[in-house]
Amino acid sequence: MTGEAEASSTRLAKFAPDDLDAEQRALYEEIAGGPRASGPQVFRLRDDRGGLEGPFNAFLLQPSLGRPLQALGAAVRYRTSLTDRAREIAILVVAAVEDSAFERYAHEAVGIAAGLTESELAGIRRLSFDGLPAPERQVAGLTLALIRTGDLPDAKFADAEAALGRSGVFELTTLVGYYRTLALQLRVFRVPTPES
Repeated sequence: MTGEAEASSTRLAKFAPDDLDAEQRALYEEIAGGPRASGPQVFRLRDDRGGLEGPFNAFLLQPSLGRPLQALGAAVRYRTSLTDRAREIAILVVAAVEDSAFERYAHEAVGIAAGLTESELAGIRRLSFDGLPAPERQVAGLTLALIRTGDLPDAKFADAEAALGRSGVFELTTLVGYYRTLALQLRVFRVPTPES
């Protein structure tokens, strides 16, 4: 069991929007007013007092790092060639391996909006991908291999390149690294889901 799952309280209180300095405020506005906040809200980005949920609150600790992380996350979510379903499957595989409750909470909601079924989500939680269509099953398997080994042997790389293209492999490896970073930060700061 990871530290996140064992934790009973957060190690980082939420920043109140009225208490932010200029640099924090600018980053807060980028997050709260960016692509994550437009369109239907399938998970809570802010609490009732305006505090940022999930990993975004910690970004405000050090805006010079939080801003590039926020921009990378927006690029991974909104500007890659991966389909919405494939992207959410990969994120949920990371969440399952890392036992990241917030990533699971947020991205199961996004995954449902992208068309994932409860049966498919249950399989991903168990790291069982047989219920997924072949191209998405391959994305899930590649994601799992990247997490478990940190590499792709030549044959697996060739399969990945045939399925996703070389730029798609770059996108997937970036996604895996980004969401593993978030899972680590969520665990270390004991960030709960809004439902906790």
